Amino acid sequence: MNIETTQKLIVGPKLRRLRKSLGLTQAAMAAELGISVSYINLIERNQRPMSAKILLKLAQIYEIDIHMFSPGSDASLIRDLRRILENSLFAGQSISGAEIEDCVSASPEIAKAFIKLQDRFEALSLAQNLQNDPLGDREHIEIWGESSKAVESVRKFLHDHNNYLDDLDTTAEELADELGLSRREPHTALSDRLREEHGVRIRIVPPDILPGQLSAYDAHRRRLDLSELLPQSGRRFRIAYQLALLEHGNLINTEIKKALLPSAEADALMRVSLGNYFAAATLMPYKRFLNAAKEYGYDVERLTRRFDTSYEQTAHRLTTMGRKGARGIPFFFVRVDTAGNISKRFSGGRFHFSKFGGACPLWNIHTCFYTPGETMPQIIEMPDGTRYFSVARAILRPESAHGDHAHMVAIGLGCEYRFAKDLIYAQSLQALQPTPIGVNCYLCDRPACRSRAHAPINRKLMFDERVRGQSSYRFAT
Repeated sequence: MNIETTQKLIVGPKLRRLRKSLGLTQAAMAAELGISVSYINLIERNQRPMSAKILLKLAQIYEIDIHMFSPGSDASLIRDLRRILENSLFAGQSISGAEIEDCVSASPEIAKAFIKLQDRFEALSLAQNLQNDPLGDREHIEIWGESSKAVESVRKFLHDHNNYLDDLDTTAEELADELGLSRREPHTALSDRLREEHGVRIRIVPPDILPGQLSAYDAHRRRLDLSELLPQSGRRFRIAYQLALLEHGNLINTEIKKALLPSAEADALMRVSLGNYFAAATLMPYKRFLNAAKEYGYDVERLTRRFDTSYEQTAHRLTTMGRKGARGIPFFFVRVDTAGNISKRFSGGRFHFSKFGGACPLWNIHTCFYTPGETMPQIIEMPDGTRYFSVARAILRPESAHGDHAHMVAIGLGCEYRFAKDLIYAQSLQALQPTPIGVNCYLCDRPACRSRAHAPINRKLMFDERVRGQSSYRFAT
């Protein structure tokens, strides 16, 4: 973050929280920063701004990310709280924007708890709306799957860590350097490592040897079987995954213990997720991958050729560029099938993901199925005014043979609009107007939307036999 020397940072509550989290008194912190105790006291009471000089000292001494003190660091939290308080449930309450900002600044954890409570309320309201005929209702089926504690707990862990795990990432990068993956063919280097260090042989076998599976590890025979249906990128990934579990299983288990997950099923799912994370970080080592991404303007197709990875693997890896002092763009990632089901979602930043009910039909991640293999850019705007830049691309999953049903999915990759200037995909779109979308129909407050399929759960419906609107659902705004 660039800091102007003339910029006034009123960050008293943030400084106080940092100091207390470090277990320091005002006197101790003042001594380490080389300033007076009274000055620290004035800053914490918002009676003096923090200078850029002191901010840089804080970063150097306590190894913090100075972005936490930037004026925009609480923007997403303020935006979410404002969105909730605009709900009709709070009609009649006079809460100003300044009061919302003061609440977030002074008590961010209370604001987060309130938002979490509202999210839970919306989920329960949505579940109630979808009670009828659950087996015939796609969204209700999705709720049942999403409500699984194992799935949700693992997703929450990754979300809370902004989809970046430093110990795993740095260890995988060290392994890639040790194997010389920047010089050697990855498949050969990884296979040699499995054989020489762990006594594991690799077989490429016909699909009938692995019915319904793409890979299988036999610990007794020390053998990893890979289906012929797997493309080269998939084979390399499975080899790297197995190497992660065999060589760095203790590190993965340590992360699982720290996560304090609710069940053995959640632990097992986390082990798979972290093995996949390690594999991706090995094949696309952090520094080389981030440097190449910046050089190519985050051109996913070009990165796939550089690192011999699939489009989905590469796009997903872009969401994990959160290393302290070397951050990439905080991307979000989503995978959608032809029925609109969201089967995979990750975010290195913050995006308005819904846990339930699919995605907005106005988002081009749905229409990209008409032009598979083509990357479709779009500027989108949420009801609260937040703008994002996204690209969508439909890809055919290659793990099939003649007679199998073709499996096509859409991959969506995006970021806040302020980062779009660094993306090669945005160079011709700067003058376009954004497409207004919502999280999904149930949670969207936009009136008169021709694409609306469901009534919003947080608005009172209005009916007038004299009027036919663009949407079947009219509601108070």
